[in-house]
Formats: sequence, C-alpha cells, structure tokens
Amino acid sequence: MNYKNSLTHALFLILLLLSVMARAEEGIADAASANEIEMADDSGMASVDPDTPIVDQVQSLKQKAIELNRDLFILEEDLLFPASTQFVVFLSVDVGEFFQLDAVEVKIDGETVASHLYTQRQAKALYKGGMQRLHIGNLKTGEHEITAFFTGVGPDNRDYKRGATQKFEKGSDIKTLELRITDSTKKYQPEFTVVEWE
Repeated sequence: MNYKNSLTHALFLILLLLSVMARAEEGIADAASANEIEMADDSGMASVDPDTPIVDQVQSLKQKAIELNRDLFILEEDLLFPASTQFVVFLSVDVGEFFQLDAVEVKIDGETVASHLYTQRQAKALYKGGMQRLHIGNLKTGEHEITAFFTGVGPDNRDYKRGATQKFEKGSDIKTLELRITDSTKKYQPEFTVVEWE
C-alpha cells in the first residue's frame, strides 16, 4: 500500500469513526441498519454489518484506527529516516549499587542531539531492564564521533558526572548505538560504554 492510499484510507476510517460515534451519542441505535455504512475501497475491505450493534461497530472501528495509526507511524519513520541515513541511539542501565542516573546528554560530532532529565519513575523503569530510545535521526555516511555525558549520584552519595566517547563509521545501513551504564564490582564504580549493534 503506497503512502497516498494509506493516508486516504486513514482519513476515511477517522471520518467513519467520528460519524459512527456521533450517531451513538445521539442515541440512534438503529442508525447502522437504517443506513448501511460502506467501507469499500481498493483493498477490498468488507462493509459493516447492519445487524451488528453500534457499540461493536465503534469498537471495531477503534481497533482498525489503532492498527492504521501504527502502520502510518512506521511509514512516517521509513519516509523521514530512510535506512541509508538512519541513526539511532539507545540507553540501557544495569546499575543500582554504584550509580543513580539523573540526566544524560548526547552529542554527535560536537552537536547536542539529545538530552534527558529523569524522574524517579523513569529511572526505575531503566533499572528494571528497560531501554530508552534517546535519539533517532539522519546521519551521512562516513566517520563520526559520539559523546555522552551522564549525571547522577555515585558512590558515597557524591554528585557524579562522567562521559563516554567513541568514533564510529556510518555505512549505508541503519546505524544503532547503545549507551550502556553498568556497575563494576572490581572498581566499585559505574562504567559507561558505547556499544555498536551489528
């Protein structure tokens, strides 16, 4: 399905959903049977059954709108960030004993592309194994440098700010980097590394 058909299909479903919801609010329970709503298009979708209760029709349309929204989001990412230039940075945290994360800042070739200040709830989600996408964008092929600054509370409840820098090569495929914070039991310190995904 091409972009134009997807967009037309999305608008059609949204208008249809609004129409059905308006009828439901007016209390016209037999609106669907009195005036069958057609959903025919190029993709051959079936029409809504006039004998189906309007509540079920609304639920069905909501589900289709959610699925379509997901498809449009994926399509939008493919159009805005093609694989040949796409660059993604994730953050993972495997700590708890030697470091509590407060903030992170990411620079690519000296330019800040992402920064985030964490709430306790967000930090807990990361400590439980969550992974955060800090940045998605376009980057031309060639050699680049990523620098990440991590701010938080370190050993002995001291303010702690450390950085990690790494050069990497952006090829013609998607480039994904992970900023990884781990506890080092040997050094009794947190470690900050940049990992390239294959």
